[in-house]
Amino acid sequence: MKTLTLTLMLGVTVLFGANAQIQKGNVMMGANISDIQFGLDKPNVFSLSINPKAAWFVQDGLALGGDVSFGLATAKNSGTDITYGVGALGRYYGSTGADEVVKNSRFFGEATVGVSGVNPSEGGNTNGLGFSFGPGFTYFVTPSIGLEGLLKYNGVVGFGSSAYAHKLSLGVGFQIYLPGKSTARKVGRDMQ
Repeated sequence: MKTLTLTLMLGVTVLFGANAQIQKGNVMMGANISDIQFGLDKPNVFSLSINPKAAWFVQDGLALGGDVSFGLATAKNSGTDITYGVGALGRYYGSTGADEVVKNSRFFGEATVGVSGVNPSEGGNTNGLGFSFGPGFTYFVTPSIGLEGLLKYNGVVGFGSSAYAHKLSLGVGFQIYLPGKSTARKVGRDMQ
């Protein structure tokens, strides 16, 4: 009987997968990476930015949380450029649209605000208020894992030798969607 119940629950979860992850009370955790470069010719540039994030769904489709970003760019016989950021995150998933293009997918919008800095080895540095916003697309590979692409405008306003720094970035990443306590309790009761 437990096997039948588990099989039915798995089937329903897969069938309604793109809606279950973004319900109120669930948690989203994951990371995006962008600005990846491995230069094989001189000056052998290496660059990478990583952006871990976690958020809690305060209502269906709306998640609030925090994110951290760190970027590094270096080249042989040259200095190192460092970017960083810590801030609040908001993400809203649209209710329709993406599922018409690809099953088990959603469009979303993401925005952040916090403390950020852009510190190149040469040129003007800026540290202060950081913000970003942009659209994204998530494809739910399983009921609890989403692969995503995110196009964001990133800006920093503040102090340093330059008062403003900004860039446009395209990142890819994954998010894990975990059930909240009430969902976990319901699944536990159903399994008994």
